[in-house]
Amino acid sequence: MKLRIHVGGEVATATLNGSAAARDFAALLPLSLSLKDYAVVERIADLPRKLDVAGAPDGMAPMAGDITYYAPWGNLAIFVHGHKHEPGLVRLGKVDSGLALLQRHGPLPVRIERTSD
Repeated sequence: MKLRIHVGGEVATATLNGSAAARDFAALLPLSLSLKDYAVVERIADLPRKLDVAGAPDGMAPMAGDITYYAPWGNLAIFVHGHKHEPGLVRLGKVDSGLALLQRHGPLPVRIERTSD
């Protein structure tokens, strides 16, 4: 599934993977969120509810552009730089273009929506 992430008047694009967690995240869209800087490497925002992580690996080592869900806190995390393996982190997808928009310091008001592509 393809996404548009509106940041101000500009747009980043992304693709969700086929996991249960990614499908559950897609069911929440469209979403308006405020992304906050966290630990220099990620932008995070609370989601309206926890996602289904059934069958997800126990964690992952994110790379720049990874769109993830941090199950222990129930928040969205978009990585703007790579990071070490984190337990509880579930990959939802990847930013395809416009990562520089998300690398700006927050809070960043964003709107995430599905595309018809």
